[in-house]
Amino acid sequence: MPEGKIIKALSGFYYVLDGEEVFQCRGRGVFRKNKVTPLVGDYVVFQAENKTDGTVTEIKPRKNELIRPQISNVDQAILVFSAVEPDFSPALLDRFLVLIEDNEIEPIIVVTKLDLVTPENRTKLTQYINDYRKLGYTVLETSSVTTGGIEELVPYLEGKTSVFAGQSGVGKSSLLNAINPELALKTDDISSHLGRGKHTTRHVELIHIGSGLVADTPGFSSLEFMEMEPERLSYCFPEMHEHGEDCKFRACLHDKEPKCAVKEAVGSGEIPEYRYEHYMQFLEEIRDRKPRY
Repeated sequence: MPEGKIIKALSGFYYVLDGEEVFQCRGRGVFRKNKVTPLVGDYVVFQAENKTDGTVTEIKPRKNELIRPQISNVDQAILVFSAVEPDFSPALLDRFLVLIEDNEIEPIIVVTKLDLVTPENRTKLTQYINDYRKLGYTVLETSSVTTGGIEELVPYLEGKTSVFAGQSGVGKSSLLNAINPELALKTDDISSHLGRGKHTTRHVELIHIGSGLVADTPGFSSLEFMEMEPERLSYCFPEMHEHGEDCKFRACLHDKEPKCAVKEAVGSGEIPEYRYEHYMQFLEEIRDRKPRY
């Protein structure tokens, strides 16, 4: 039977790409029975008598899986954050980074709307960008209006499956339109009443850009660490994992333990203080979620 990759899931149908042809399929009933949901990005086996009447019969093993947005087999995550409107949020960025790091997906940070930055907020933004670059992250600065920085982003997309993710209203769809105007993805402005972005992407869909596939996903503004153990969290902060090797206790959570190398690095400025504050906030959330005996 033929094999392909799900590039869109909508209204109970799965659109499977096989070569250059797309087949509209339903999922087998056994998936529902076993509580398995085919995801965009899944490699699948299917059968189809024609392009509109197919059935997904098998889902191949996934190398990774995200819940929000629902997508699998991602090579890298393009984390899109606006400089302003809404303001750049390192706390929210760190939430995304923890989720991405936990799934062993390569993150690329893209700061958008640079055309709206004023001298007053440029200094702080530059400091954040420099901090994340020093931590080893790739950070690109772009503007969908001036198209500045777009040419730097495009090579990262070649030959890979990338998920575009970020808070609503940061300009994910505008950025994709700037890369390829033929996409004509729907965009919208920040809601003046709610003060946040309006959701313009309603479903997950993989789109061809060059030799790569890119997912434009519904925006969301919160992430929960549903399955993460406290001991795993520091692995998702690369600088803390590195300094943690020098902690006195192997299972150090960098909280109240003595002779903690991470806290010493925060005190000396090697680790940005706000990163440690976010780490402690996330650690407390995980602890509050776990039952205490």
